[in-house]
Amino acid sequence: MNILSREYTSRVGIKGLSSEQAEELTKEFGENTLAKKGKANPVGVFLGQFKDVMVIILLAATAVSVFLGEIYDAATIITIVLINAIIGFSQEYKTGKTLEALENMSAPTAKVYRDGETVKLPAAQLVPGDVIIIEAGDRIPADASIINSKALQIEESILTGESNANYKESSGFVDTDNSIGKENILYMGTTAVKGVGEAQVVATGLSTQMGKISGMLKDIDESETPLQKRLTELGKVIAIICLAVCIIVTAAGIIRGEPVLDMLMTGITIAIAAIPEGLPATVTIALALAVRRMLRKNALVHKLHSVETLGCAEVICTDKTGTVTENKMTVTEIYTGGEIYNVSGTGYKHTGEITKNGLRLNPKNEKPLYETLICGALCENSKISYDRKKEDFDTFGDPTETAILVAAAKGGVYADVLEKLTRRVDEEPFDSLTRCMSVLYRRGGIDNCYFTGYIKGAADVILDRCSCKLTEHGVEPLSAIEKRKITLAADGMAASALRVLALAKKDTDSLNDMNGCTFLGLVGMIDPPRAEAKKAVKLCRSAAVKTVMITGDHKDTAAAVARSAGIMRGGDLILTGAELAVMTDEELQALAPKTSVFARVSPSDKLRIVRAYKANGKTVAMTGDGVNDAPAVKEADIGVAMGITGTDVTKQAADLVLLDDNFATLVSAVAEGRGIYGNIRKFVRYLLSCNIGEVLTMFLGIIMGMPMVLLPTQILLVNLATDGLPAVALGVEPNDPDDMKKPPRKASDSFFSGGLMGKIIFRGILIGLLTLGSFSVTLNISGDITTARTAALLTLVLSQLMHVFECKHEKKNIFTVNYLNNPRLILAVLSSLIIIALAIFFPPAQLIFGTAALGIKELLIALGFAVIAPILQCIFK
Repeated sequence: MNILSREYTSRVGIKGLSSEQAEELTKEFGENTLAKKGKANPVGVFLGQFKDVMVIILLAATAVSVFLGEIYDAATIITIVLINAIIGFSQEYKTGKTLEALENMSAPTAKVYRDGETVKLPAAQLVPGDVIIIEAGDRIPADASIINSKALQIEESILTGESNANYKESSGFVDTDNSIGKENILYMGTTAVKGVGEAQVVATGLSTQMGKISGMLKDIDESETPLQKRLTELGKVIAIICLAVCIIVTAAGIIRGEPVLDMLMTGITIAIAAIPEGLPATVTIALALAVRRMLRKNALVHKLHSVETLGCAEVICTDKTGTVTENKMTVTEIYTGGEIYNVSGTGYKHTGEITKNGLRLNPKNEKPLYETLICGALCENSKISYDRKKEDFDTFGDPTETAILVAAAKGGVYADVLEKLTRRVDEEPFDSLTRCMSVLYRRGGIDNCYFTGYIKGAADVILDRCSCKLTEHGVEPLSAIEKRKITLAADGMAASALRVLALAKKDTDSLNDMNGCTFLGLVGMIDPPRAEAKKAVKLCRSAAVKTVMITGDHKDTAAAVARSAGIMRGGDLILTGAELAVMTDEELQALAPKTSVFARVSPSDKLRIVRAYKANGKTVAMTGDGVNDAPAVKEADIGVAMGITGTDVTKQAADLVLLDDNFATLVSAVAEGRGIYGNIRKFVRYLLSCNIGEVLTMFLGIIMGMPMVLLPTQILLVNLATDGLPAVALGVEPNDPDDMKKPPRKASDSFFSGGLMGKIIFRGILIGLLTLGSFSVTLNISGDITTARTAALLTLVLSQLMHVFECKHEKKNIFTVNYLNNPRLILAVLSSLIIIALAIFFPPAQLIFGTAALGIKELLIALGFAVIAPILQCIFK
């Protein structure tokens, strides 16, 4: 929007707009706010729990049960459905409220000229044409063109991904082009770390760079997770099975001459029995428990089904700054006196020391090193403070300066101590033209005072100002050969992706006379990889998960960090945004599998990269913290935001928030995702085997002309008592240690891959046949239908409770599985045994469930048939 054609800023002697002009512009451009996501509607979130196919089937079964007069069945099913909905609603609504902070992205207030006066207004009231005042510590409230500034530095990693603060200055005119990366433009959401300035607002709300990125999120459709797709397919299969059972039973009865209506009702009853009522609730409970476990590990899950998606992640696209790295510039090398010194410790931690050739030293005994540290400590406008209770120094100011201050402190040189002994009398702030900063200090009293000027900046600029150097032997002339040697040292640091600054000093009483300085040294710094990120990348590789680093930083820096973190290895490619710009989507898709690092990329590039991996059939996780990451985070199959440094926009777009900003937490979340999917397969195997056994028992009994083998109340007892509790306990099975040593499953893999369906059907048939066998034998021996049904009920329950232990592991049997690693399962099985014992031997329960107390003979028959199943399972595998 070009507002310069209007005469809003041309009033003589008056800065900014009048209230009337601001009101007119507000009507035209709207408030200075981002696109607000609709707040979580409790009713909508609750009703959303009923969209699942399995839940719809259960609701249909409830209606049919009411129609048939089976009120107890209907009440039980609807109770299960409501429990499932309440658990899902509670988790999603609570998490949604936690992340509902998109409107906080813009600065809450702004200092602005209105009616010729300086006032503080809500940032939402800013309009194009307003003149704002910026000071160190302020968050920029809108995109604005700088009018004037002094030593203004802005930290823009929220947009660019780069951790270095950028110097900002006016271009001499009001620039309405708010493209990212311009020195004369301030961007909404970024932070002033140093200096002061005034700027004219040129874009507000959705027209800002942050607003454009926020708007991109609305163009990305949310898709179902792999688990939701698999459960939908499972629901359809179960619906087909129910329909088929109903038709077959009805047809078989009619063929035998039974009344049509009676057989139709019988068929519907058996079909309802085929529905695993507890499956949706069990899945929801298992996911909710996994969410709780992950929260204890500092991972906040936005939506329940997102947990499992992590388990099939094949590619993790991660931002560099603050995700793989610490987002804390750290000095690692110092070159001075012709020697290279190493600085240990990363970030702002107290721990660390300066060494030479691996040996610890006292910098006070190394004159050039000591003077270099003094220069670094004094030639700055940032601060650090020491607190023994904290691991890190408290820092404020430019990241580059704080890095040097921390390095000086590691060498025993503290700026606050030095400043008590000397006084700053003049300063020339950093300027993009001079590429250096200088300060002047006075020492001593009135009669014996002397002045020293300190200067730091780009190596070539500082060397041009130096005529001598400081050595252990004192000040010596700086020859052309020595300058060449220092230049090579600086180039070597730069080749290792270090940011290099040179430091020098001169005894002078004026900063206008800073030529002929004494060269002190070079400092090389980098935003280091997190130690835990290196371990996490290694774990990802062992789990066949590809880690890809996507950053706005320079190619060489990105490559060095990626190699250090273990992301980039021999043969891997690195692509830049410029190279992506001339590639087609098809070319990018072809190169993506070979590429480990993407450097100098824009937000739209990140979207293309994520889509390229998805086009290759990969399940993609995207981590990020800045606003620039949000669109790609939302586009990914699983979006991961940082909880500490992450912006609210990114958290809103993400499925998972890492509360400790720790890449290693993501790896544990991937392991949890794999574990929960394995557990879901376990209890699906258990529930479907049991239901097939129940349906087959009833179905074959009718086909064979037997009396009804089990009563509806007995089937209901089995579904509630012996299906539900053990299934939930299977959902909290400990993760298999081998999960992270195997390649991830494909998102397209069938839920029953690996022969699971065969195991389910085989065991279901065994359970059904053995239950029928128990019923027939007991009926022949006792001649009492109630006793026979009770024996069949006991055989069915015992078969299922034995089978639950087989379901603990897909490759082990009941004789080799570990029984003791899940105490909850033991407790669930014991509870089920107590319930079935009460149903058989407790007189009031006998009346409800139509059972009879069994004698020793009947008990042995029931137990004998039950133990046959696991033995046959072992034989036939």
